[in-house]
Amino acid sequence: MTSQSQEIATDWLVNAGLRPTRQRVALAELLVGDGKHRHVTAESLFEAAKSTGAAVSLATVYNTLRAFCEAGVLQEITVDGSKSYFDTNTHDHPHFFWEDESRLSDAPSDQLVIQRLPEAPEGVEIASVDVVIRLRRKA
Repeated sequence: MTSQSQEIATDWLVNAGLRPTRQRVALAELLVGDGKHRHVTAESLFEAAKSTGAAVSLATVYNTLRAFCEAGVLQEITVDGSKSYFDTNTHDHPHFFWEDESRLSDAPSDQLVIQRLPEAPEGVEIASVDVVIRLRRKA
């Protein structure tokens, strides 16, 4: 990693109100150090961290991803109710889930039209709408 990517990662953490510990900076650098958005799982981020020599456990990766989500710098997208992906793009946007590859990617927002949502039950409000479009290669 470069000093520039480390600076980007540190600024990302500080701007989110998070203390830039060594482990957080190492993981943030993998997530945003190149300035590009990405979708990761805890396991894929753990493997990427290991490959760079970062000394983090899988439990630390999970805890750090949760802290990043709570700080609002990551968005968690759950697929199948059990598999979580973490997206550095926190703006509302739809996703493609590539079933054959177990991969998540952004879908074009400008092509999605939601004309009407059902009314929320009394006493609650709709907090957000997650759109995950599942894709499968044609046989």
